[in-house]
Amino acid sequence: MVVAVKVRDRLAAWGRRPRAERLARLATTASELPARLATAPATVLTRRPAPDAWAPVEIVCHLRDLEESFHERLALILTTDEPRFPTTNPDRWAAERQYLRQDTHDAARAFARRRADTLTVLRGVNDEAWTRAGWQLDSRGRRTVDDFLTLIAWHDDNHIEQLARALEGRR
Repeated sequence: MVVAVKVRDRLAAWGRRPRAERLARLATTASELPARLATAPATVLTRRPAPDAWAPVEIVCHLRDLEESFHERLALILTTDEPRFPTTNPDRWAAERQYLRQDTHDAARAFARRRADTLTVLRGVNDEAWTRAGWQLDSRGRRTVDDFLTLIAWHDDNHIEQLARALEGRR
């Protein structure tokens, strides 16, 4: 329960920040990943800091795959009235897509390419379109383009912190 409250509070804090600041957060993540990974030995990239925690490679693959999902959802919201989105299951993705067997640096480069596409879309959104929305088919409900911007900024921040801890061998 405490973790859920912290997540909710941090997400709400991101939502209060100006749109330009949230976009700036998205713009820095693609360069932060390779900078943090540059000196990490290969053995560290696949090491989980705890049995139920992700290794650095899993975090980067998660960012890459969720960026693809975010990009698709934003495109759908901007072209379709109130689209519906299925629930994602990141832990299942990590297992099914064998994140631990993937190349961390390739995943970071793929993330950067898709993030550039996402930023192009978001920077082109007019004032009216920020309120367009779609529906998460789970408890998260309706989300606007602006809500997605907030979510992505928070998500980046959360996983960059997680990556820093994992690279140090901490949970």
